[in-house]
Amino acid sequence: MGRVLLDVNVETDYGQFDLVWSDAVGFDGNFDHFFNRQVNGLVGAADPSGVYVNLARRSGGSRVRIVLVDVASPLPPPYYEDVVEVSVIVPSGVDVRWLSWAGESSGTVEGLPPGTYRMRVSAHGRDAGHDGEFTEGVVDEYLLEFWAAEAAADEVLRVGSENAKYWHGAVGGRR
Repeated sequence: MGRVLLDVNVETDYGQFDLVWSDAVGFDGNFDHFFNRQVNGLVGAADPSGVYVNLARRSGGSRVRIVLVDVASPLPPPYYEDVVEVSVIVPSGVDVRWLSWAGESSGTVEGLPPGTYRMRVSAHGRDAGHDGEFTEGVVDEYLLEFWAAEAAADEVLRVGSENAKYWHGAVGGRR
């Protein structure tokens, strides 16, 4: 299964979840910058100072679990309707942090050493998250898996939600 580095319910706004290193502030609203030359519209990994994950729920709590694994696992079960992969480089001498929109909530991600990684983001409940903004409790969840790998182009591995179809077309597909 790997080593769990983070397992939290993120209180977010504007559906923003960032992993950052250095003094980065995360996604600044510039889709062209974060999704440059990418085909997916859910995970912006083109900025060298971090990764932007577009959560479906505009505000409220979304579950985010980050796991470091030795090798890529098979695709997750259909429970995860949407799956994309990107490559990221975590530089030496930095602290990896997570944060939501404008740093409203944040924390550290301990145990992700420097290196080049493949990052798979598997999402469950994107449509429910988008439609259930004011619903009590968690309705969407995200599994972020990291493993050491050579850098490669991003890939859309599974699309099952209307919300993901929209974002792939609106943001990713136009690159």
